[in-house]
Amino acid sequence: MSIGIAIGVVVLVCGGGLAAVIGILVSTQGAAQERAQAAVSEYLNALRDGKYDKAYDLLCDDAQQAESENAFESRVSDEPVIRSYTMGKFDIVSWTMPVQATYDDGSDAQLEARLGTDQDTGEFEVCGIGE
Repeated sequence: MSIGIAIGVVVLVCGGGLAAVIGILVSTQGAAQERAQAAVSEYLNALRDGKYDKAYDLLCDDAQQAESENAFESRVSDEPVIRSYTMGKFDIVSWTMPVQATYDDGSDAQLEARLGTDQDTGEFEVCGIGE
């Protein structure tokens, strides 16, 4: 009888611990999804509105080091404008988010936003968007 109780206690404790871990992972994924969506939306909206300086400021440090603000503005001002978009599920392993984009000419593309974090604030930043 006492062995049965001991097994029951172990199952209850381990099961409760597993449930807690699953709960933490689910809430962490949800928070990461929201933060990633906010970062990508802010970046894409800045590009759509022609606010290239703001879009550049939203890039991660690596992307800013790889391309000057003038080169960035020259490049993105020549690209088709994304008028609307829908984001998929943020991949917490690869730090990417799929984006279904519709351009101003009506064409569609499946893009992937690569994200990073700001070293000072910990906020998500866009490191690039491509096909």
